[in-house]
Amino acid sequence: MHRIENFKSIIDKYDIIFFDAFGVIKTYQGLVPGIEKTFEYLEAKGKEYYIVTNDASRSPAQLAESYHRNGLTAITPERIVSSGMLTKEYLDLKVLDGIVAYLGTVDSAHYIESTGLHTLPVSEINNTNIDKVNALIFLDDEGFHWQTELNKAVNILRRRTIPVIVANTDRAYPLSINEVSIAIGGIASMIESVVGKQFIRFGKPDSQMFMFAYDLIREYRQISKKQIVMVGDTLQTDILGGNKFGLDTVLVLTGNTLAKDVDARITSTGIMPTYICENAVVNLGGLGF
Repeated sequence: MHRIENFKSIIDKYDIIFFDAFGVIKTYQGLVPGIEKTFEYLEAKGKEYYIVTNDASRSPAQLAESYHRNGLTAITPERIVSSGMLTKEYLDLKVLDGIVAYLGTVDSAHYIESTGLHTLPVSEINNTNIDKVNALIFLDDEGFHWQTELNKAVNILRRRTIPVIVANTDRAYPLSINEVSIAIGGIASMIESVVGKQFIRFGKPDSQMFMFAYDLIREYRQISKKQIVMVGDTLQTDILGGNKFGLDTVLVLTGNTLAKDVDARITSTGIMPTYICENAVVNLGGLGF
């Protein structure tokens, strides 16, 4: 049995905390109860924090607003580092003109709009414009007709030799304590196997997400990886990604990894977090500030 530790005692050791979003701060039921106390504590102690998320469905401003609506005002857009931000950076650097076709919602597409590029859902690609498609992006698992538009995406990629970007590498996400839904990363993996091409992935566990956040911080202060801890609920993304980047990691048991499964999951995957906690909540009682 792996030892369950106190979350406050862990974050006291670090200057910067990276949090995953779903399964750590929020779940299918809403905010994790008491999570606002954690951010009050971090603010009071002058510690920096960032939400490092595989969510490309909405912009940082929209994501922050969703927290604000639930009463968590400490999370502002500049505190959010998402896989969608890396996707937009790639487009700005590598795709200079033409159409970017996407699978996802209108909100997710607004996220990646860039000067000089025309963003269109896969449903609007046809024989009159397919030759102008210079990139295809998997953004979100909603906003399109699965059978029709997945088949269309396959045929676009058979005709066009273009970069394909997977902006969210998550293969599934929890709908309830017992059920999951297929995420856009799972859909992309299926299409990748059908067309036989290698897609570009942005998101945990790949190191680009952590490097992007790390570089943002280093623009204005000196920092080492030893001063940062990554908090997540999924061994194969949050914990593996943090470990690979050289960060200490905290596995919390409020999302993809449940207390009853944690020992078996760690044994079967070989992925070992630095710490394990029941949740990412700091109890402020008796702390004297």
